[in-house]
Amino acid sequence: MDIEALVDDFGFFETWEERYRYLIDLGRDLPDLDEASKTEAHRVRGCISKVWVIPRVEAGPPKRLFFEADSDSSIVRGLVALAKAMFDGKTRDEIAAVDIDDVFARIGFDAHLSVNRRNGFQSMVKMIRAYADAM
Repeated sequence: MDIEALVDDFGFFETWEERYRYLIDLGRDLPDLDEASKTEAHRVRGCISKVWVIPRVEAGPPKRLFFEADSDSSIVRGLVALAKAMFDGKTRDEIAAVDIDDVFARIGFDAHLSVNRRNGFQSMVKMIRAYADAM
């Protein structure tokens, strides 16, 4: 799934309750990380919930970042699924070019996502971008 598909999917729902249910459903579709992968080295700092991001670089050319991720919260796990749709399989430049504020405004999360979850999402994005810069 890509960003445009996400925007279209969220636009289909009329209420925020439906959109949150869809977000939770996206998270349920993520494969679980095994417990051994949930290490402090892969934990996202700045999230109230626990979130882990494990990168994998595909040599390319061009190099592309793939990652596995998980959370202990159902809504945050849905946000992890959003991050995967936005960044998984992208090059460093493609990752840098994603405008999170624009995507959130188009989905409507700019007005309906709590400050804590938004900050946590930004922390996850910062970690993903750091992995992309390092590849």
